[in-house]
Amino acid sequence: MDFGFMLDCFKRLLTGVPLTLGLSMFSCAVGFVLASCLCAMRLSKKAWLDYPARIFVSIFRGTPLLVQLYVIYYGLGQFPWLRESFMWPYLREAYWCVLAALALNTAAYTSEILRGGINSVDRGQIESAVSIGLRRDQIWRCVILPQAWRQMLPAYGNEIILQIKSTSLASIVTLMEVTGIAAKLVSQTYRPIEVFVCAGALYLFFNFVVTRVVNLIEARLTRGMRRARS
Repeated sequence: MDFGFMLDCFKRLLTGVPLTLGLSMFSCAVGFVLASCLCAMRLSKKAWLDYPARIFVSIFRGTPLLVQLYVIYYGLGQFPWLRESFMWPYLREAYWCVLAALALNTAAYTSEILRGGINSVDRGQIESAVSIGLRRDQIWRCVILPQAWRQMLPAYGNEIILQIKSTSLASIVTLMEVTGIAAKLVSQTYRPIEVFVCAGALYLFFNFVVTRVVNLIEARLTRGMRRARS
């Protein structure tokens, strides 16, 4: 391997890092808000809220993200009413289409992570909280959410890692993030091994940082439990 060439590759790939991280962070933030709404709909026990959420989750978990991106990027322009709406200046841009696809996809997965974490809380603790006179909002804030977060944090950390890797699909619709720049370098140099090793190393570094942050948060959340056991 030519390490001088790989160093130059790193420098050129770094120009795509802001776009990769921006897509990851914004899609996770928007997706978490949507996931919270979907989770609330699933937990409402009202059919008119539960079933639409179930259908949404089934569609976005049951179809490939690439297909979803193609439908949003190429398919939405087929509707005249959408082209005439205020949304079209955004949806005709590749960036917003990729962001929408990533956010909707992660919302479906994250909603199930949230629901699983909340359902894992022992019902007896909730009943005990009710018996001592805690209000509903206090039960959620002091009993349910702290325990749910401890349960779902590892799974949500994995979802963030998947989102970072999924941004590589943005290159399919002309966005020049890390993978897009790597593909362009390969077409110019015909040296795929060095280029994609550099790209893979960048993704590995991003995900290593996410893993460490999640581990630190998890250790902080479970510190009280470890002290109680000791």
